[in-house]
Amino acid sequence: MNPSNHLSSQLESLTKLALEQLKLLGYSKKSLFRYRTTWRHFVEFARQKHMVDTYSDELATQFVVENIFKDGKAIRDLEGWRSHMTFSMKVLGCFVKNGRILRPKTYIKNSSISCAFKNALKDYEHYCNDRLHLRASSIELRIKEITKFLEFLDARSIQSFKQVKPIDLSEFIVSKSYMKPKTVSRIVSDLRSFLKFLLLRGSVLEDLCKCLPKIRVPQDLTIPSAWDNELIVKLLASVDRSSPKGKRDYAILILASHLGLRVGDIKLLTLDNLKWNTETIEIIQSKTETPLRLPLMKEVGEALIDYLKSGRPKSKSRVLFLKLQPPFEPFGENNHLHYIVKYWRELAGIHFHTKQHQGLHSLRHTLATRLLKKETPFHIISEILGHASTTTTMIYAKAEVESLRGVALNGDEEVKDER
Repeated sequence: MNPSNHLSSQLESLTKLALEQLKLLGYSKKSLFRYRTTWRHFVEFARQKHMVDTYSDELATQFVVENIFKDGKAIRDLEGWRSHMTFSMKVLGCFVKNGRILRPKTYIKNSSISCAFKNALKDYEHYCNDRLHLRASSIELRIKEITKFLEFLDARSIQSFKQVKPIDLSEFIVSKSYMKPKTVSRIVSDLRSFLKFLLLRGSVLEDLCKCLPKIRVPQDLTIPSAWDNELIVKLLASVDRSSPKGKRDYAILILASHLGLRVGDIKLLTLDNLKWNTETIEIIQSKTETPLRLPLMKEVGEALIDYLKSGRPKSKSRVLFLKLQPPFEPFGENNHLHYIVKYWRELAGIHFHTKQHQGLHSLRHTLATRLLKKETPFHIISEILGHASTTTTMIYAKAEVESLRGVALNGDEEVKDER
């Protein structure tokens, strides 16, 4: 038997089984085509370069590396199937390890879990709302994660919570090992809350929370992304303020970059929050539920007036920012307005030299960094940004130190080159 044919049958059989799983999970034709294309290239890669007959993480890593580097340099903008290559290979790797694929996005109404599991999940949803008083968006995210856990149990033929053993919890968490520690930590936290709920209602015989691992995530693990000041100027200058879209988007960008408002608070701003007599904006922050009072700076006020007079659609809604198409509704709770920054950033031709966050929240981070450079006291920055504690503000100080360290290292390199 030709070794290459044997290889083909081994890996092709694996990818076919994985694709069947994706079909059962209801993936779209477009997604199936993307996975199929990536895995076909992987099979061809293995046949041409390695002549191995089984999947391995090392082989998958080599495949990814050889497709994201060219002449020893990382390709900045991957195109076609390569743009989804890394995630597609992670999915295949998880299928090999777990024998099944856990859909990244799942909804209880489309889930195949048993009625008993669904009923428990609905009861837990009410518990989160009535007893824990969680926000709707937090509950939705938590329910999605726990639905994935219940699907995992269902795949292991577990039909009752009393059948759940520590090994089931362990292997579920292990299946998330490809994710970032912060994400895994959140999933563990959601799962711990659900298990405590099951214990309260007598659905489990023992406290399984003690079987969950503790995922350590340092507070300053992720350094906030910030823009150079000239890029902020370039971004705002690119906005076409003659159109309703431009007037609305400019006002939103100004609120984030000049006042540091969170995306959620920008979306929830109402006409009543604008205190023209005192020239302030006064809100109750959605994240901390604490009051915040900010000065209505001249540039901010002019942008808001321009939008209100010539850009905002006529509506009975008191919410300030509305969608541009009828019925002119406010933005949804899960809408992060990332596309607003992306649209004008691309129009301005702004590109970053290093990987960083580029959405609306990064403009808030930029304001914090700018205030630090002006030697603004931490407690003042905390008040402006609405932080509950100056500990949060300290994270921006770390970002500034890292930035200075980068400048220092570059300076050393320049000196060496001159020598």
